Amino acid sequence: MSRRIFTGTALTSLATAGVLGALPATAEVTWREKDPFTLGIASGDPTSSSVVLWTRLAVDPHVLDGRGGMPNVPVEVRWELASDESFRSILRRGTETARPEEAHSLHVELEDLPAGSEFFYRFRAGRHVSPVGRTLTTPPPGDTRSLRMVHLSCSHWEGGWFTAYRRAAEDRPDLVFGLGDYIYEGGPGKSDVRTHPHKLCTTLEDYRLRYATYKTDPDLQLLHATAPWIVTWDDHEIQDNWAGQYPKDGVPTDAWVARKIAAEQAYYENMPLRRSSAPNGSSIQLFRRLSWGDLATFHVLDTRQHRDLQACHDGGKTWWFTDCEEQLDPSRTMLGDRQEQWLLDGMTESTATWNLIPQSVFFARRDNAAGPTSTLSSDGWDGYRPSRDTLVDAFSERQIANPVVLTGDVHVHFANEIKSDFLDPDSRTVGVELVTTSITSGGDGGDTVNGEEVVYAENPHIKYIRGRRGYVLSEYSTDELRVDFKTLPAVTRPDAEIGIDRTYVVPAGEPALHEA
Repeated sequence: MSRRIFTGTALTSLATAGVLGALPATAEVTWREKDPFTLGIASGDPTSSSVVLWTRLAVDPHVLDGRGGMPNVPVEVRWELASDESFRSILRRGTETARPEEAHSLHVELEDLPAGSEFFYRFRAGRHVSPVGRTLTTPPPGDTRSLRMVHLSCSHWEGGWFTAYRRAAEDRPDLVFGLGDYIYEGGPGKSDVRTHPHKLCTTLEDYRLRYATYKTDPDLQLLHATAPWIVTWDDHEIQDNWAGQYPKDGVPTDAWVARKIAAEQAYYENMPLRRSSAPNGSSIQLFRRLSWGDLATFHVLDTRQHRDLQACHDGGKTWWFTDCEEQLDPSRTMLGDRQEQWLLDGMTESTATWNLIPQSVFFARRDNAAGPTSTLSSDGWDGYRPSRDTLVDAFSERQIANPVVLTGDVHVHFANEIKSDFLDPDSRTVGVELVTTSITSGGDGGDTVNGEEVVYAENPHIKYIRGRRGYVLSEYSTDELRVDFKTLPAVTRPDAEIGIDRTYVVPAGEPALHEA
């Protein structure tokens, strides 16, 4: 990241982050006199010819009505795309309308761009100019240039400082995969670092305000300005451990449906998504396919919206069950029939060297009980075993090239080998799963995880566990995948340095983890 982008983004964000405690009772402001770009800028979902540019106007992010101090009228916003960050060579410019019914957010879809190119962009509203962002188009079909990317998950405002976002920006990735829990919906807790300045999110105004709080963070703004993001969600974007049509307690109501619709709207407003992902009624289209030339195909999944209720549901009291027969029910689904068939077809048709599956919840078998009994999570793929078996069988039977599952959710680094039969350690390895720890959720964490000795013993396909906070940096080529599990010593103090805790290499055509 150049000093120009780094400094501009940080200063803009710090100016707003300093007023997090102030929640004015009225939104009566003269918005034209104040900077409307307090929530930063972003880009996302790049293809070889297009990319989405995003911003959301808010002169006061902390107004309780969720409108960011903006008037209830449309606002014209100009955008510019250049080949250099000084904007001496402007390639495109135009005007879009930020509308109050979408919280004055913009999703500018640029088309017919040259493939495999780097760009810089910015917005203007009145006399105000946004920070500068960097984005790109992906390589054209046939191109196999290398890919450098990070994937990350679980950024709880109250858990600590978002230093990992800044360190990820310093790694200069081509792409960032956000795998869910971008926000947390709960009310104020007892954090010694910082607390949510509002109540539990249940309405559109609540969710808009929560996103505004998170987006004032300078480290988050910096990573958005550094590279395009490809996002999917998990549970906390709406409610902890929701599933399909069911809330956490498993009892759908009209109030739950209204809450889900509100959360989906706020999610779309605040993510660099295409119009094809705009909510429609009570649903939102999040599974989609993108690519990096002929090197990698990304099959982005939605593991929340189309699933059945968790197996052996007990009203949301626990998510770990011993010998739960319902987890084996072949009629239950994680992805839904349409998404599952879309995934199987897309993997089969892909000609890329690598098939990446960005998604949210733990994929490999993870038995937490010693001995002959099995204690498994009903919220991850263990709770939907036939769905997982369908994909694992397809990896072998359809000869899917180099499957790599990218996962978040569990606040711990894991490196897993995907076995054709998880109950047989000697069965064939058909892919790998790279699980990222959290950005902040769970606080500082530690080098060890409670019960990890049992997990290692009962799950020989799990090769690595670490409980510190951080993210995963990976580099793909036609020869190999090289992956660094990066960790911070603490998130309860700002500006911690990042380190590489473990590195693995996965040779193309040999889906197994080799410690480097």
